[in-house]
Amino acid sequence: MIIGIDIGGTKCAVARADDAGTIQATKTFRTTTCQETLENIMAAVAELAPGASPLFGVSCGGPLDAQKGIVLSPPNLPGWDGVPVTQMLTERFGGRARLMNDANAGALAEWKFGAGRGTRNMVFLTHGTGMGGGLILDGRLYEGTTGDAGEAGHIRMAPDGPLGYGKPGSFEGFCSGAGIARLAKGRIPGMPEPTAKEVAEAAEHGCPEAIAVMNESGMWLGRALAILIDILNPEMIVLGSIFMRSGHLLEAAMRRELEAEALPSALAACRIVPAQLGERTGIIAAVTVALEAFLNGGAPVA
Repeated sequence: MIIGIDIGGTKCAVARADDAGTIQATKTFRTTTCQETLENIMAAVAELAPGASPLFGVSCGGPLDAQKGIVLSPPNLPGWDGVPVTQMLTERFGGRARLMNDANAGALAEWKFGAGRGTRNMVFLTHGTGMGGGLILDGRLYEGTTGDAGEAGHIRMAPDGPLGYGKPGSFEGFCSGAGIARLAKGRIPGMPEPTAKEVAEAAEHGCPEAIAVMNESGMWLGRALAILIDILNPEMIVLGSIFMRSGHLLEAAMRRELEAEALPSALAACRIVPAQLGERTGIIAAVTVALEAFLNGGAPVA
């Protein structure tokens, strides 16, 4: 029995899947404090009846010590300081557990079962509450020396700007959900502290200030993607949550910046597409972590 656990900055999901990866049941809940969220994860696992020797795949935003299964103070999970999540799971439920950066897990899932099927060089960006990245290079997941490869959200794009990944003016600061909310703060009439979703909805309804915020975020998105295209020369970049929902509000500004900044030949060879696994990308990715770690890749079915 596989148990996939997706730990996100705003919500978590826990799923039970069979050994072929077919998801049988899922429970979701909001991410609150570290302690309460861990209690909710354990309760959800128990409710899903994991059996005597479950295989856990845990997907979580970094930084992590993936080898030891420890969550190390991710910027979008305040209070998660040195949490030995895999040990906690196996001590309570038995079995084996593997922790992976959510962006690496998402990259594997989209590469094997989603938009990136058939590619050899693919970049996956979570483009959600934060901006994590996962790299598929030459037909395999590339994790780097310490498992931190692909953390493009940490790149400083400007000397100053919205805070993201602990760094003002970062890619995450300008383009993540939390970053868009910070970028829009005080700029949209009647919305002193809007969420990214509210900014996108206002832009959909023609609010010029909201449209300006989305154009600004789209411009920085294009500039960051141009850097990735020039350095990695991928054949595809897959963008997650925000681009899946609101890509049409970002694309014109993104494309203008890409055409101005990226090498023309590399840009021509690269498709930029929304994640195909939809809002279930995170939980399918968590199941994929267990499949890859322990069963060598069955195909999860949502």
